[in-house]
Amino acid sequence: MAAGSGGGACASERPYELVVFGASGFTGQFVVEEVARAAAGGELRGGLRWAVAGRSREKLRAVLERAAERLGKAALGAEVGLLLCDVGDATSLAAMARQTRLVLNCVGPYRFFGEPVVEACVENGASCIDISGEPQFLEGMYLKYNEKAAEKGVYVIGSCGFDSIPADMGVLYTRDKLKGTLTGVESFLTVKSGPEGACIHDGTWKSAVYGLADQDNLRKLRKKIGYTPVPVVGAKLKRRGLVFYNREFKEYSIPFMGSDVSVVKRSQRYLHTELQETPVQYGAYVNVGGLGSVIKLMFAGILFLLLMKFSFGRKLLIKYPEFFSAGRFTKKGPTQKQMDGTSFTMTFFGEGYSEGTDPRNGKPNVKICTEVKGPEPGYIATPIAMVQAGVSLLEDAASLPKKGGVYSPGAAFSKTKLIERLNKRGVEFSVISKPEA
Repeated sequence: MAAGSGGGACASERPYELVVFGASGFTGQFVVEEVARAAAGGELRGGLRWAVAGRSREKLRAVLERAAERLGKAALGAEVGLLLCDVGDATSLAAMARQTRLVLNCVGPYRFFGEPVVEACVENGASCIDISGEPQFLEGMYLKYNEKAAEKGVYVIGSCGFDSIPADMGVLYTRDKLKGTLTGVESFLTVKSGPEGACIHDGTWKSAVYGLADQDNLRKLRKKIGYTPVPVVGAKLKRRGLVFYNREFKEYSIPFMGSDVSVVKRSQRYLHTELQETPVQYGAYVNVGGLGSVIKLMFAGILFLLLMKFSFGRKLLIKYPEFFSAGRFTKKGPTQKQMDGTSFTMTFFGEGYSEGTDPRNGKPNVKICTEVKGPEPGYIATPIAMVQAGVSLLEDAASLPKKGGVYSPGAAFSKTKLIERLNKRGVEFSVISKPEA
């Protein structure tokens, strides 16, 4: 089968609809399992032709065997291809991109390994989805590849994991459920773990260390992009302190350190400038528990920020994640038992103006509360979000933005069936309390 070289026109000649790149990595193995589940569940019109890609044939085979076993099958069948390809070898990346309509890129930290994949996809007419929570990578790709991706008719969509689909789509869901105009939303994340506790693979820790060390460059990058400011409509959302007691949850909360706020802002900017929708202000917080947890966190945070300032400190942080994160980040990642016992809830408190009220005058007069809840965020909810974003890109093509480009999830998927698809797979969006004046 000849692999098409252009954009959408030749897409039908490509042997695969979807390739998981970095399939044998810690997160990649769970994404493979989730793709196998989607393929078996008949979520796509016609069968899904897909492949796994990575450096080692043995490891890729082992991942396919593990996925088959987890789905209770003897094997995944000959319809699943196997591509050898290395992030350091541009020719192999180009060959992969030419054979598929969509690459799910699981190779991070993206600031080191993300761009070659984006470049290969854009040059060779394949769309690309990643699960990066690294604003600098996401916005850097926008600056460098947005125009080219638009020319080629391909979509590059970052942060399609737990960072930041629940937040970005949650804000849009809240907006769509409010009768009137939503102008401000705050979200509060609660992660519950079972008796085994919870932990995160140290790949995420590395991304955070490098990202925080590089804040200055992020500011320079944003200057270069020259974003138009997003207008504030309605009452200005107040920024809360570094630690505050939350009466709703009867525990302490701190600002959420992930990329959610920057991703939501990019979506809101796009929806405002391109579709003339009213932009929503957004603040993200995480519930951390009682006073004891707050004190522990403050000590850890101060130590972390001190070490971040020096290269030897960053080396220590990267070498001993378990020690410096009090066991929250480990080189092995969580056990299956830990994952099975963990879940998240993100609660959204929205305010706005009832139908027929001008948001430019007076105080907000309606409120709404919604939530997104799901299984363990890092390795169960993230693969679900990534794969369903991929399914939406392939299946809801008519509802995507008219032209290709580099998008945030909310900008790309606001008109698609992504929320419905997520609901069916256990990442559930619901209204907790109806709008009340």
